[in-house]
Amino acid sequence: MKPTFKAGKNIAMKVPSHEYEKTVAFYRDILGFKISDASSPDSFESIAFEFGDKNLWIDKINGISQAETWLEIEADNIEQAKKYFDELGVTRRDEIEPLPKEFNGFWIANPANIIHLVI
Repeated sequence: MKPTFKAGKNIAMKVPSHEYEKTVAFYRDILGFKISDASSPDSFESIAFEFGDKNLWIDKINGISQAETWLEIEADNIEQAKKYFDELGVTRRDEIEPLPKEFNGFWIANPANIIHLVI
């Protein structure tokens, strides 16, 4: 059975550390977007801006050479979604960023290697 999917409320922009401050300043100072969250996980620095009805997270990531955009997808049944993606050969990318053990979600990549968090 195919689960139902919809866009989640979060978009993450993973930015190299040397570009982080200028990227944050672009959204904060040049575009004037409102900060919606400035809490950071233990593993990296992060800030979120209101982006219409979404949150645009800017994450400072060491060791990458260019920015990446990651998307969030909501599934109406997470277990069905896991099975569905597996049956279709969709690449799981759970190693890309650790999720809390109690978090009910997982990472996949689309054919163009764009990362999606499925929740």
